[in-house]
Amino acid sequence: MQSIETNMIGELLIMKQMKIKPNFSDLSRRYGLDRHTIKKYYYEGGIPIKKPIIRKGKIDKYDNEIKELLENPSVTCMAAYKFLENKYGSLDFTYGGLKERVRVKKLRCKKKDQDVHLRYETEIGEQLQVDWKEDLKITTVDGEVIEYNLFAATLGYSRYHIFIYSKTKTMYDFMRCLIECFRMIGGIPKVVLTDNMSAIVSITSDGKRKHEEILQFEKDLGIKIKLCKVRTPETKGKVESSNRFAQWLIPYDNKLKNEQELLDTINTINRQCNEKINDTTGIPPIKLFTKEKEHLLPIPSKILFESYIKDVKKQIVPATLLVQYKGKGYSVPSKLIGHEVKLVPQLDKLYVYSSTKLEVIHTITDQKMNYQLEHYVEGMKKTIKNCPDDVEQMALKNLERLARIK
Repeated sequence: MQSIETNMIGELLIMKQMKIKPNFSDLSRRYGLDRHTIKKYYYEGGIPIKKPIIRKGKIDKYDNEIKELLENPSVTCMAAYKFLENKYGSLDFTYGGLKERVRVKKLRCKKKDQDVHLRYETEIGEQLQVDWKEDLKITTVDGEVIEYNLFAATLGYSRYHIFIYSKTKTMYDFMRCLIECFRMIGGIPKVVLTDNMSAIVSITSDGKRKHEEILQFEKDLGIKIKLCKVRTPETKGKVESSNRFAQWLIPYDNKLKNEQELLDTINTINRQCNEKINDTTGIPPIKLFTKEKEHLLPIPSKILFESYIKDVKKQIVPATLLVQYKGKGYSVPSKLIGHEVKLVPQLDKLYVYSSTKLEVIHTITDQKMNYQLEHYVEGMKKTIKNCPDDVEQMALKNLERLARIK
């Protein structure tokens, strides 16, 4: 059988070279093979080419709109699908169906020539890129909407990422988060690269100028806060790429109990993204960071929160778990009893730090005692022997009574 096919293929090859169209029926009779099989050998070398099947269906009427949406190279197929879904409600086709339609009918226009964005590498320990991931929202299981920002920082050499939760993004938040970042990495780079955020510069008719506090901040730390050019996010592309890790928080929507769980989740994601192999270096950032850390400048001893942040208070945590701010008590985890913490008020929020770690955030209220449920439950479990299973319900009832105390 194999020799018959070999002879047949040889004859087909000669015909092809001589540009003679075969008589497939005659070849079929002579070689005892199906004429369709012989035809495949002649045109496709025996391997059939699957031609795309374009079926007319319910997606047809959207073709022009899909093509118009995808003329913008920044619009992905998923973005186009979600746009149509939000516009028309439920669709009669899936996201996979739209992608196949775009591929088969070539609805995406060719990308226009773009500016060249060459990659640049910095020396080890030289640069930290920072940015805000702004106006984020997540809903708890109880329907509470938590609005927040993420201060994202990335070391240029190792791609080591730091994410810091912040309710606001003022100048003092910028300095607070940057100091917290330096303490977390155990040193200071020579350059901090960021954009023209209002927390750093004032833009007037005479141009842009750094705030006086920022200029003093640079002087005290011995660093340069460098502003990248307007509308050139690729300049700080390493921290821009770190922002995609913030998307890992999206699946937690409607699944977290409270703000504390959000803080814990951010810390978990921060650790995981530093353990993930980087696409450019091929090495997890945590491994390269071990080397880069040795090249960072030491943190000046005078660089403290209270040096730059207004109204910072220090307190030793009592057995009640309540630290005091303006005559009101705010709870912290029981592990901090006997330890010093820093209270950093920013607008209507109170940030409580132990060393460099942000432990908890409270909303500043007029209530006498402000216990977070998990802190109160944790305290009850440590003080009540044979703690009952309904300890959380007991805690809720006690907190309701405490809320009536003015």
